[in-house]
Amino acid sequence: MSYGICNLSIVPLRLESTDTSEMVNQVLFGEHFKVLERENKWSKISLHFDSYEGYIDNKQFEEISEETYHQLSEENPKYSGELIDFITNNTSQLSTISIGSRLPFLHNHSFNINDRIFSYKGITFSEKLPKSEIVQKAFLFLNTPYLWGGKTPFGIDCSGFTQLVYKLCGHQLLRDAKEQATQGEVLSFIEESEPGDLAFFDNEEGTITHVGIIMKDYNIIHAHGKVRIDKLDHSGIYNVDTQQHSHKLRVIKKMI
Repeated sequence: MSYGICNLSIVPLRLESTDTSEMVNQVLFGEHFKVLERENKWSKISLHFDSYEGYIDNKQFEEISEETYHQLSEENPKYSGELIDFITNNTSQLSTISIGSRLPFLHNHSFNINDRIFSYKGITFSEKLPKSEIVQKAFLFLNTPYLWGGKTPFGIDCSGFTQLVYKLCGHQLLRDAKEQATQGEVLSFIEESEPGDLAFFDNEEGTITHVGIIMKDYNIIHAHGKVRIDKLDHSGIYNVDTQQHSHKLRVIKKMI
């Protein structure tokens, strides 16, 4: 078993070991993982944060020791809090990072990956925030375009959106909507929900394919074309632009 860490801002995680394969997720700067298989150009990895698996280009990550992997796994993580910010290495080179990037072993605005030292002076998130902060953090992503497999302000999918918002508030969700739906406590009615709870939606086959964050006054913020606010009722999501229902409600879950 070997281990790695993402040393670039946003790296695609693919379904298969080819550049033309579907992007199923993204790996943000500072995320660490196990390397399950290694080929000439590609490695199959399992992210520590949510155990999500996929293929990453070998040129787009750095190997770390088993000891470092476990130290990172036990550390209280610190995440960058600006939508887009910069880190500087010890040769004064700038690199961009996206909100929610991991800053490993951050102390006094400095952190390291192996023998390279970086500086970061922006906002960080590291503590569990109250439930009221979930909707506030969700507002940061309004109008972010929808991107299958995305989890950044440049493009995000529905479950990447909910996972990232919860992560910034100190709470852990799994990656895909159908996996997130296995977490939390079922609520029987919309009237029982609070802002910050999650609503899940299924397709004609009964598979959960969509998720959004419940707001007050029967509104919902979700990624559909873009991160947007629509109405939520007992049938599902009512799109305020098309004046039609776009998603069929399956279940409401209280995560915290």
